[in-house]
Amino acid sequence: MALVQPHGGKLTPVLAPKEQWAELKAKAESLPVIRMSSRETSDCLMLGMGAFSPLTGFMSQADYEGVIENMHLANGLAWPLPVTLAVTAEQAEGIAAGQEMALVDDESGEYVGIITVADKYGYDKVKECKSAFFTDDADHPGVQKVMSQGEIYVGGDIVTFSELGYDEKYAGYYAHPAETRALFESKGWNTVCAFQTRNPLHRSHEFLCKIGNEVCDGLFLHPIVGKLKKGDIPAEVRFEAYKAHMKYYFNEKTIEMRVYPMEMRYAGPKEAILHAVFRQNFGCSHILVGRDHAGVGSYYTSYQAQEIFDAFKPGELLCQPIKVTSAYYCTKCQGMATEKSCPHGPEDRIAISGTKVREMFGKGELPPLEFGRKEVLEILTKYYQGLDSGK
Repeated sequence: MALVQPHGGKLTPVLAPKEQWAELKAKAESLPVIRMSSRETSDCLMLGMGAFSPLTGFMSQADYEGVIENMHLANGLAWPLPVTLAVTAEQAEGIAAGQEMALVDDESGEYVGIITVADKYGYDKVKECKSAFFTDDADHPGVQKVMSQGEIYVGGDIVTFSELGYDEKYAGYYAHPAETRALFESKGWNTVCAFQTRNPLHRSHEFLCKIGNEVCDGLFLHPIVGKLKKGDIPAEVRFEAYKAHMKYYFNEKTIEMRVYPMEMRYAGPKEAILHAVFRQNFGCSHILVGRDHAGVGSYYTSYQAQEIFDAFKPGELLCQPIKVTSAYYCTKCQGMATEKSCPHGPEDRIAISGTKVREMFGKGELPPLEFGRKEVLEILTKYYQGLDSGK
């Protein structure tokens, strides 16, 4: 056996070798500039490392329309969400096919890459939102991003020459798909289960991870460290919590953790498919998909992110879902259980709302150990107390 093949058959990273970065940056500084939103920048980094293989740049009109209409690229390959670069109509007037333009992160002002323009095209923002997020509600964070961006998309291949410091900030835990594939192969893993997370793990997460670990040779904890919505716990805090959880409650021989720089879209079902696609590129044969995967608010039904996998033909997605139901501690079972396996009612479950948990943390109170592990809860308490004290 061997690891699953990358999506489309091979990895297509566009990050230049480091020895070329200075030269490419100097070239970029002489070119007209497109300033990228934080989401576009994060997509640029994902394209650079090959996580979005077989894409080698921002989508052309044909690929974009295929994705919006039927979740497939123009060549027929499954792909759930747009990977696009927006400019205003005024900016678009001066952009022509074949032109090279510098890609600059709008927040930091850092040069990240160069695009060779293939085409430019208008699009329907409301249609995109309804396709990607199943809603055009202005309160949805993904909808807000789309509705606030420029009216014209620019498609074309890119080359990148920066990782915006993620590789240094998370040294030893930041890895490209080619690197994780080599890691899994060195450990003799043929099947690997990915766990997507944007939150610290509590015991229900741990329980689900261990289900995946039993099914596959190894577990790949793969936290997102790109930009999240307001109110989410910062990546640095989550990172420390993940390390503590792994140290004390997982078998180090069958788990690995690496982080990745994408920004959450909160696209629920379609983001679950995107997560599977790029986890396939990282070498994963399976991905845990639980309740309200990649969701926000009440825009998606509880298990819609599991159901959407059935829309694809066998073989289109090589990274397959392990569909798990909501987990919790049951006082009658006297252990962790799921909605599928446990016959007892809500009154027997240790379940605490996010609001209640934050209140407890702020007061320096640890939630019950049936909810979370002591070492992790202590890290989160310190963080929330710092918020309340204004530190």
